[in-house]
Amino acid sequence: MTVLNASGFITRLWRHVAAAGLGLALVAAGATSAHAQLQVDISGVGATQYPIAVADFAGLSGANSPGDVVRADLTRSGQFRMINATGANLNVQSQIDYGSWQSRGANYLAYGTVSQNGSQYSVSYKLVDNVGKSQMDEATFSGNAAELRRIAHKIADRIYEKITGVRGVFSTRIAYVLQTGNTYELQIADADGQNPQVMLRSTHSIISPAWSPDGSKLAYVSFESGKSVIYVQTLATGQRTPVSNYKGNNSAPAWSPDGSHLAIALSRDGISQIYTINSAGSDLRRVMRSPLIDTEPYYTPDGQSLVFTSDRGGSPQIYKVPVAGGEAQRLTFSGSYNVSPRVSPDGQQLVYVTRSNGAFRIASQALNSGSVQTLTDGPDDESPSYAPNGMQVLYSAVQNGRSVLAVTSIDGRVRQTLSVLNGKVREPAWGPFTN
Repeated sequence: MTVLNASGFITRLWRHVAAAGLGLALVAAGATSAHAQLQVDISGVGATQYPIAVADFAGLSGANSPGDVVRADLTRSGQFRMINATGANLNVQSQIDYGSWQSRGANYLAYGTVSQNGSQYSVSYKLVDNVGKSQMDEATFSGNAAELRRIAHKIADRIYEKITGVRGVFSTRIAYVLQTGNTYELQIADADGQNPQVMLRSTHSIISPAWSPDGSKLAYVSFESGKSVIYVQTLATGQRTPVSNYKGNNSAPAWSPDGSHLAIALSRDGISQIYTINSAGSDLRRVMRSPLIDTEPYYTPDGQSLVFTSDRGGSPQIYKVPVAGGEAQRLTFSGSYNVSPRVSPDGQQLVYVTRSNGAFRIASQALNSGSVQTLTDGPDDESPSYAPNGMQVLYSAVQNGRSVLAVTSIDGRVRQTLSVLNGKVREPAWGPFTN
């Protein structure tokens, strides 16, 4: 969502900001259920695929049974090849014929049992290496019926980490804005798009959601007062607090890694500049002074620096500056338009929106070498956000005339599309690990 301002710099604004001053209703909510599930389509496979069989868990069947959820999670990653386990009839106590499963092409096998005691369920699972003829993992989880999908995501996370060595993100959450007609909803959902919940419903634009490092809060920009104001909302209670309501635009909140501060962009002095505030909204401090636009700040993982977008060099490019202030260092040199930077969790990569041949795409740049790879095809890709393990990037896109969310692997080989039948989904942000 972009608007060209008088200086020629493309700034990130909602397409319908003009509707922000209508003075209509707004409702803050603490996890109110939403009806529109995000539908997932997958294309491509990873450079390496691990052949695995995931048997149905004994004791529970149906579309949302743990086995089905685990299979769907691993398939979405593009890094696993599912071997048919239909009719395996295994439970967590079963003796495994490693050779038989290996002959089917399954290097790994996951299986388990679900038992019920009143309203509580116990889910036990095991993962074995058929080639090494050994057990790799076992665990037991408990919860009610509503928590079964979460438990299955946790099992998928364990499988992913045991086999790849990288922590799984299936049990994490995403935030995004859903627009249906003149209604905007700030929603959170599981990483697979299921279990959406409305955190804020408004007839005014909502943009730039940002997760706190512990996953308990969201910062975002709302136009409910007729201008942009930055709020922080506690997800468990729905309580929301305006933390930046200065003259002019208040935009682009980004949390420090320790959750104590926010980096923000303010135009209180007539032109967009970068500031920091503490998470309660006090202790405003200007990071640096620039004669041109600085915006979209984002903390590096060590909390010592900010990357940001600026047109100080004549076109929008990405720069880096110490949080304490100082000289800004330009990071992007490929192309004449690079905006919306995000640094990978390990601090080694940068993703951003680049314009190439009139199309807006997501690009990745190695910070040590400067080498650039274009991850998406465009034509209107925006708002990149890393998964907390750094292996995927969530972004918004336009596909076949529809506004959707999409996910690409960091090598661009595997892509997912998350869409709704009605409405437009934008402004995505991938939440952190929470345990």
